[in-house]
Amino acid sequence: MMLRVDLKPSGPNGPVWPLRPHTAAKHQILQQYLAGWFAVLGQTRSRILFLDGFAGPGIYAGGEPGSPVIALQSLLDHDHFRQLSTCEFIFLFNERNHARYKSLVKVEKALREDRGGYPKNVKVELHNLPFSELVASVLAHLEDQKANLAPTFAFVDPCGYADLDMRQLAGLMNFNGGELFVYFDFNSVQRFSTSGVADRAFERLFGTDEFKSAPARGAASRGQFLADLYERQLRDVAHFKFVQRFRMTGHNGKTIYYLFYCIRNIKGMKIMKKAMWSVAPDGDYHFSDQFAGQDVLFEPNPDMGPLRDALVGKFAGRRVSIEQVEEFTLVNTPYHDGHLKRVTLAPMQRAGLISSPNQTRKNTFPSRTLIDFP
Repeated sequence: MMLRVDLKPSGPNGPVWPLRPHTAAKHQILQQYLAGWFAVLGQTRSRILFLDGFAGPGIYAGGEPGSPVIALQSLLDHDHFRQLSTCEFIFLFNERNHARYKSLVKVEKALREDRGGYPKNVKVELHNLPFSELVASVLAHLEDQKANLAPTFAFVDPCGYADLDMRQLAGLMNFNGGELFVYFDFNSVQRFSTSGVADRAFERLFGTDEFKSAPARGAASRGQFLADLYERQLRDVAHFKFVQRFRMTGHNGKTIYYLFYCIRNIKGMKIMKKAMWSVAPDGDYHFSDQFAGQDVLFEPNPDMGPLRDALVGKFAGRRVSIEQVEEFTLVNTPYHDGHLKRVTLAPMQRAGLISSPNQTRKNTFPSRTLIDFP
């Protein structure tokens, strides 16, 4: 939905600017994920929170919606929204740049008025704070109330690296219902992290000074080292059990950025992976992930060879359940459960690479199916 708001584009440092293709892809992932997240938690919880730490102006130069509008529309236009009336949905949008915040206020007001107000179970808060101050405010409120956050999805999408602090993220997300979707500014990190000019910022970003041990600029392994370190810190410092990263590359094959999805409950991983794979590549970008030394491209007809080889390597000589195979696929590979049964396991069975002692019909894998890997 295009919004009619009286704002003019004014470049990357002004209130609004043109929407770039790879940003549109990121927003498509957000919309796809939230549609599933709202539906699942909205039926079982009394309150859930969406936090957008770097909300931006709310709109782009062509009238395209920004992440706050996408989040609200994902809920308000949901096919099952009426069935979620017993859950309170809180949207917390923060933007530190004052000009962009003023734009966000106008955009949110236009959306609210266009809909004749929000339903009574939808609450929206707007803040004009540095992200660190926002986090400190939220944590102080929780301490005063002696409470935990409601199940929270935090979308943390900064311009650069200077505003992120790993230990603050850990404090904000230090509960089982916390999910984090964070942008990692790969190019800036790779360029400046060992220059000595921003060491304190990078120590906050990583929660350690180990970034100083990265291979020299120009080394092929430098980027991998830094991305691996950030992922490890999300596990070790922020204590996320499951961390999945997605690499956005341009048409020239160079990395543009990484997105990290962090969670402690595997159920959300199914929704996020399907959202990631739903974004079709175009001439300007594609998503991929490194797996077993290979690039796995997120495309409509992916190469399933790496998944087949990983399953054989993991389960060789064992009898396991389909549930074990599904969990391994979700947690340890770039693939999701939709890639598993029909397009990977069934061809493997036809080729004699696996068998099953309790199938009622070959090449099908309902729950509790046992699989033998020779």
